[in-house]
Amino acid sequence: MGGPGFGGFGGGFDPNAMAAMFRRMTGMQGGRGRGRRMGRGDVRQAVLALLREEPMHGYQVIRELEERSGGAWKPSAGSVYPTLQMLADEGLIVADETGGKKVYSLTEEGRTEAEARSGEDAPWETAGGGRGFGGELPKASAKLAQAVAQVVRGGDQEQIKAATEIIDEARRRVYGMLAEE
Repeated sequence: MGGPGFGGFGGGFDPNAMAAMFRRMTGMQGGRGRGRRMGRGDVRQAVLALLREEPMHGYQVIRELEERSGGAWKPSAGSVYPTLQMLADEGLIVADETGGKKVYSLTEEGRTEAEARSGEDAPWETAGGGRGFGGELPKASAKLAQAVAQVVRGGDQEQIKAATEIIDEARRRVYGMLAEE
């Protein structure tokens, strides 16, 4: 089932669970499947930034923020929808009914405000506690874990040894990169 020093992974390896475990290990996630809590100002800025790119409905905003933060931040409907309503009340966005969903887009005033903040870091880029935590590192870690699981499940001793050497070399290179800073 597993090579030396490895437990069996079974058939149901879940890369999302691995990414969540990675975030927990690095202190970048609070509860089960949820990212850290962000302030209302962050939600506001994020909504304006997303709508600057294209019109979206509320659920799209939630999904997009979770995706762009690599799962480190998943705002709740209870924070996104009131923010959308507040932005509409302020005249920064408008809602059009399309296919039974409200699709939100920026007004000229909203576009001006979004443009004024375009040089700032997007809230989803700092969702890991201001460490520049993006979605690529946990995804890459999960993909690596998937590959390791395949080697463990189906690899012979030579492949397991080679995979171990590759991983050890990658670890040394990452530490070397950190030491250069």
